[in-house]
Amino acid sequence: EVHLVESGGGSVQAGGSLRLSCVASANTYSSYCLGWFRQAPGEEREGVAFIDNDGYTNYADSVKGRFAISKDDAKNTLYLQMNSLKPQDTAVYSCASLTVVGSSCVYEPINAGQGTQVTVSS
Repeated sequence: EVHLVESGGGSVQAGGSLRLSCVASANTYSSYCLGWFRQAPGEEREGVAFIDNDGYTNYADSVKGRFAISKDDAKNTLYLQMNSLKPQDTAVYSCASLTVVGSSCVYEPINAGQGTQVTVSS
């Protein structure tokens, strides 16, 4: 069973912080690559961050230094800590299991959750 449920979105002012959570079913959580995407109205989906089972992380240039991805294996939960939020971070954020090419994760979702809305006001 594939199961990904995000939470933690909301409305904040610029400069604020939010922490997103994604609870995954055991078989999905065991995927080698897990990550976060976002999509703003009228925009294409953007890969935000991923983490692999070795703990290697990757971030989009637009969020480097502000966002941090992590996971809690005991809780089958993926997190995205978002600091210094900007209005351009406004989007629906979704977690997903990602495609593996060779031994590397790529920002192509295999399974994704419904998403949680993040709104940042100026």
